[in-house]
Order: sequence, then structure tokens, then C-alpha cells
Amino acid sequence: MVAGLGLLLLACTTPGGDTAGPGRPSSDGMAAHRAPDIQRLPEHFITPPHMAGRAPVRIALLLPLSAEQKNVRDTADAMLNAAQLALFEFHNPDLMLIPKDTGGRPEGAALAAEEAMREGAVLILGPLFAASVTAVDPIARAAQVPVIAFSSDAGVANNNVFLLSFLPDQDVERIVDFAVLQNIMIFAGLIPEGDYGRRVHEAYLQALHRRNAQLFGIETYPPVAEAMFEPARRLALYDDRQYALQLEGDDGPERSRPDELPDVPYQAVLLPDGGTQLKSVAPLLPYFDVDPRKVRFLGTGLWDDPSLGREPSLVGGWFAAPAPEAHDAFAARFQKNFGRVPTRIASLAYDGVALAAILAQQSGAGGISAAGLTQEDGFAGVDGIFRFLPDGRNERGLAVMEMRPSGPKVIDPAPVSFAPRTF
Repeated sequence: MVAGLGLLLLACTTPGGDTAGPGRPSSDGMAAHRAPDIQRLPEHFITPPHMAGRAPVRIALLLPLSAEQKNVRDTADAMLNAAQLALFEFHNPDLMLIPKDTGGRPEGAALAAEEAMREGAVLILGPLFAASVTAVDPIARAAQVPVIAFSSDAGVANNNVFLLSFLPDQDVERIVDFAVLQNIMIFAGLIPEGDYGRRVHEAYLQALHRRNAQLFGIETYPPVAEAMFEPARRLALYDDRQYALQLEGDDGPERSRPDELPDVPYQAVLLPDGGTQLKSVAPLLPYFDVDPRKVRFLGTGLWDDPSLGREPSLVGGWFAAPAPEAHDAFAARFQKNFGRVPTRIASLAYDGVALAAILAQQSGAGGISAAGLTQEDGFAGVDGIFRFLPDGRNERGLAVMEMRPSGPKVIDPAPVSFAPRTF
């Protein structure tokens, strides 16, 4: 079905090569602050022969297509395919997508942005990594071209860089809000070290404070399975509870088992991790006698993985994520056209191109403005409703999911509009 996309999709160019992961700051000061004087001459703008005489709306897509890491290349390839799918399905004959390869490095992203500006792009979709977004920002700003980036690091957002990604603070807000509504008021956390963990930690403290909920304690752990035992043991108060059990002896409260430890003093624990690390750390709490039937395990969108239902310690846990229905339909169309399941964030590229198609109809070739991006009613995408805030962050309508053995199930639907709820 997508063979005809080549008419509207120009060949990728490869200016350079982001080995930094998402959210990692750039170490290349020159790339991060480079703002060359770029001449945007209409006679140099790209116009394919079949669009001669028309006014194309040129959209640049910056992705790490030749990054060193295979998983990054696979993600970039899936995002490019998703962008092509959106281009086909939202058939706007004046929309031209110009893919650019950042190579996975800030300097490559800067060169790609410079090329896109000379070629007449009125909007940049991407890049993926925070360091690359930082490198692209001054180039796009100097040309008065907005950027819709895919980084999840809110620190790179501003009034010209808008993040379409899934921001962890919103996941935390949503799940804490839901838990408090279920009369859970005492929380704990077992949080990974690193940039993502620090952002989640800060968001968790703020969310609990806003709801007058109590934080019992937080432990952090490194990304090494063997080093996760002691933080989990401390959060489980295992030694203290063992000692309390010995003191109680025969005069202690009745329990289902004589060796059953006293309950921990918190009602829920946040485990904001995913994949192999989550499968390593989550079972440690039951190992140290934190019963998931008594303490609710909470997660972020990193839990949005059906395979996690096979981990018994996570079954019954809650997490916030986009409503699955529209995304599942997108994934089915993607697999039909490209023969494989899309990576989870491929939908961001689809929604980015779909949004560009809508805005192009509103503004034409004259440009896409920040005002057009920050419409109060927002937009509906394959990951639910979203809107951009003036500071570049986004707001999403998220569902609350419960992990079941067969995979996540919605237990509190995502909102369908940003209108205030009435009760």
C-alpha cells in the first residue's frame, strides 16, 4: 500500500553520526550552541518535478538512521516507516517529507538541521535524543522554524521546541492521582539511578506533596542485577521486620504462617523501570516478603509491555499509559505494510506527520507557527489526545492500566478531551 510514498518522500541524507542516549546532555559545546547564518533562498528549496508549480509544505524528519547501536537504528527505521504510513493515510498532496540522518550525534543533527533550513523546511520533526535537540534548537530558532522533538527530557523544551514524547512526570501524576483516589496514602519508591530516575524521583515527590500523601522512603539502584538486592532489602525493612518477628515470639499477633513477617508500613511502591531491569528488580520485593497482594506495585509507561504479565510480582500492578485501542490499530496497519511490529515510540513519528498534515492545511506553505501548535483543545493521535504547552512540554490524556497475566488491561479510561471533568 505504501509503495507510492516515494513520490512525496525525498531520499535520506546522512550528514553525520548520537551515541548519547535519550536525555543525556551533550558534551559538544559547539554543536549545542551553533547558530550559523543560513540563507533560506526560495530558489534553493527542494521541489520535486511532480510538485512543480505548487507550493510544497516541506517537513524535515531528523532521525539517527545510521547510529552505532542496532537498537537505535531499528527504532529510527520504525519511526521513518511510521512517518511514511502517516504521509500516505493523511494524503495531503502539498506535504513533502524530507528525512535527514543525524547519525546519532549532536553534530550530525546540527548539520541535518542546517540542510533542512536551506532546503525550505517549515517544521522539524525530531531529533530523538536530548543532546541532538539542543544542537538543533538555535539553528531552527534563527530560521523561525518550530521543532517537534521526540526526546523525553523536558529540560530541552522551550517556546520553539515542543516535545511529542511520553514524559515521565505525567505518568507519575496520573498513577499517584488514581492511587490516592483508591485511598492509598502512604507511598514508597524503588527507583533506578540515572537521568530518567532523577526526573521520576522529583515528579514523585511533587505529586505526593500536591495530594498531601505521605512518602515513607525511596531507595535507588544501579543498572546491575547483583546490585539491586541491598536497595530492595532496605526498602523492604527486611532485617527490622525479622528482628520484630523474633521479639514477638508466641505473644505476637496471629498470622497465617508462624514465620510471616510484619507488614511493611507503606501501601504502594513505585517501580519506574521497564524491560529486563524491571523483571530483575520487581521480584526482589516479594523475595524480601513485601506481598504484592497487600502493597500495590505502581509503574510508568515503561510497563506498557504485554510480556511483563509473565512476571508474577507485577500482576495486579497499576501504571499510566496511553489508551491502547488506537495504538493497537496503528500497530496492525504498520505490521501489514512493513511486515513487523513497530517499536513502541514509532507512533510518535506517525502522530508528528499527521499533525503536520493538519497544520499544513491550516497554514499552507507560509509556515507552521508555535501558536498553531499550542491550540488549547489539542489534537487526537494514535496515542490519545495531547496538546503542547507554551513552554514546549506536552499534556496527554492517559489511561490507568492493571497488569494481568495476559498483559495490561484498562481499569480507568483515558479522557477524550481536555475539558475539565464534571462530577
